[in-house]
Amino acid sequence: MHKGLRIGAVLAVSAFAAGTIAPVTANAASKKTVTVGIVGTSDKKLWDQINKTTQKKYNLKVKTKVFTDYNQPNKAVADGSLDLNSFQHRYFLNNWNKSNGHKVKAIGKTFITPIRLYSEKHKDVKDFKKGDTIAVPNDGTNEGRALTLLQTAGLIKLKKGVDLPTLKDIKKNKLDLNFKEVAADQGPSALKSTDGAVINTNYAQEANLKLSSAIYVEPINKNSKQWINVIAARKSDANKKAYKQVVKTYQSKQTKKYLSDTWGKAEVPAWDIKLK
Repeated sequence: MHKGLRIGAVLAVSAFAAGTIAPVTANAASKKTVTVGIVGTSDKKLWDQINKTTQKKYNLKVKTKVFTDYNQPNKAVADGSLDLNSFQHRYFLNNWNKSNGHKVKAIGKTFITPIRLYSEKHKDVKDFKKGDTIAVPNDGTNEGRALTLLQTAGLIKLKKGVDLPTLKDIKKNKLDLNFKEVAADQGPSALKSTDGAVINTNYAQEANLKLSSAIYVEPINKNSKQWINVIAARKSDANKKAYKQVVKTYQSKQTKKYLSDTWGKAEVPAWDIKLK
């Protein structure tokens, strides 16, 4: 890994034909490299595609650094050992910054992944009955998002002015629904023993749940801004030309096609959507 934007090292190529050293081409000498941190390998092929485009269009190489820990990519960008990262939504980044001195800045939108309500017993949210049980993720971010979805679906009403509600913030529960808090990755398993479950898209896909089987999908509206995923850079480096070129390449028709072909409706391109 390297600090900031590194100029590609000039290669000393020995060639003894005619007793001279072969010249290094201007193209090889000026090529720049930007390293992007991602979590897991699900987006690796997309970034490989972006790399091909940036090399051709900007003489810019884009490499990926794969992390398994959600806390490390922001630390690496903040200390300058990583150029960019692309793994988090705005809410996660904002909270990380609050605890770490606001050193990392979002420089480009990527996509949004709506969460969904599933049920093996009901075909519509209107089918829920008094006393039914719904499983929700037990971590703060996902639970708040799940409860907001259930409010939008008309199943509960939450206190006003709460950005990320908890079960204590349920103001009205006309069906006296019960809520089972489970680890986010256990949502698919909980679905079998409950009347419904709010499940993150990645875990639904891993469990081979068809997205089309969801009975309610989180709407994309003005409240969705915090759930949009972003490309992030060190705040002091946010305006670097090479970084803007990476963002521009990502935010393209080519990427839209890739997301559609690969993920269907799971990931929605977010850089040009209008939130109402």
